[in-house]
Amino acid sequence: MGRFLEAFRPIARFIPEVEPPKKRVSLSEKFFWTGIVLVIYLVMCEIPLYGIEVLRGTDPFYYLRIIFASRRGTLMELGIGPIVTAGLVLQILAGSKIIDVDFSDPDDRALFTCASKVLSIVMTGAQAASYIIAGVYGKLTLRLGVIVFAQLIAAGVVLMLMDELIQKGWGLGSGISLFIAAGVAQNIMWSCFSPFGPLADGMRLGVIVAFFETLWKHQPLSPLVNRSGYPDLIGLGTTVGVLLAIIYVEGLRVEIPISYARFRGFRTRMPIKLLYVSNIPVILASALFADIYWVSNLIWSKFNRDNSNFWLNLLAQFDPDEGRPIGGLVKYITAPIGLQNVVQDPVRAAVYAVLMVLLCVAFSIIWIEVGGMAPSDVADQLIDAGMQVPGFRRARRPLEMLFKRYIPTLTIIGGVIVGLIAVVSDFLGVFGTGIGILLMVDILYQYYQILVGEQISEMYPTLAKVLGA
Repeated sequence: MGRFLEAFRPIARFIPEVEPPKKRVSLSEKFFWTGIVLVIYLVMCEIPLYGIEVLRGTDPFYYLRIIFASRRGTLMELGIGPIVTAGLVLQILAGSKIIDVDFSDPDDRALFTCASKVLSIVMTGAQAASYIIAGVYGKLTLRLGVIVFAQLIAAGVVLMLMDELIQKGWGLGSGISLFIAAGVAQNIMWSCFSPFGPLADGMRLGVIVAFFETLWKHQPLSPLVNRSGYPDLIGLGTTVGVLLAIIYVEGLRVEIPISYARFRGFRTRMPIKLLYVSNIPVILASALFADIYWVSNLIWSKFNRDNSNFWLNLLAQFDPDEGRPIGGLVKYITAPIGLQNVVQDPVRAAVYAVLMVLLCVAFSIIWIEVGGMAPSDVADQLIDAGMQVPGFRRARRPLEMLFKRYIPTLTIIGGVIVGLIAVVSDFLGVFGTGIGILLMVDILYQYYQILVGEQISEMYPTLAKVLGA
């Protein structure tokens, strides 16, 4: 065991944790606890932070909040951002062997979980402190600053424990995935069916509500086609189109025939998906952009609010009134949402698209190495599982050469595809953002697989034991 994990042993007893269930939890109980966690999360999204004024004006982090399941000015101000970032950092460190972790050892697993919790709390505290120092909530007294800080820390710990509750077997899937899917779905539903209004254009916010209201009043539909800053028919059409495209791409795969070495005649196929690394690259790219945005906004708010410092302007310039990026690096790592904004600033759109796609490809290549998904790792996993590929010797070298025909190519193509889907979706004003829909579709597919496995376990317990379910 490495020294890194040993450093967390003295504080492990003070970190709150959820006990795993001592007996098998039924599917109905898992639905119950998953529902309870979801309700608590949604309630926390509506409880405003005590001690701050109502925040008005444009939210500079609006589109990032959809991805990180956060809500401005509420207990969920920080969302899952600190938890996800802490988990990804530790996974990369472990996968690249910078820290020594034996995941087959229960003691190592427990300390790794403890390290993840501690880092999550530290990052929650750092981000909360930066929001207060940067004046996101206005000028707070020392007393109110401490109260707001304590609320954000407590909310982060509760969110972390709810995620652990589900992952320990009390619920279905993971809390992080549940919160992301709920946030994206809520945004899509609000964009479609919100009765809020009438707005400045005389229509309701929800595009479907506005559509039927327009038909009822016998008014022309042309203003609904493109509503600057509001959900419109272009956004609705592209949202449906992107959903169908993602579902189709998720089903594309290369299938390699495999068989059990011990049982002749028992054959199956090993699927290698076109999106081999799934949505990990776009999550990492978004997290990187979000961190740059966050740090840049903090520096700007403290040292360059009048945009007069040449060197700091290279990093970020913001509109003092609206808080939106208007120059520097930050401008080019935030997507211009909607066709109108893309046409008005094509250079920004092109630079953002190139950066997003290149980062997705780079993170795809990095992740297969640190995430145990490289050709050599897959070959070892196949051999350890007692499988073989017909026509190939059951050894690491020939199997590795076989997987090298597919995995590197699919890794790069998959990175390009998820990057382009995210970029094009944002440019077309898709509800919930392109990255959000990518995550939601992948999460819902995972939940479908989990439910199928749970049903098999309940209906055929003997088969479940054989399959290890």
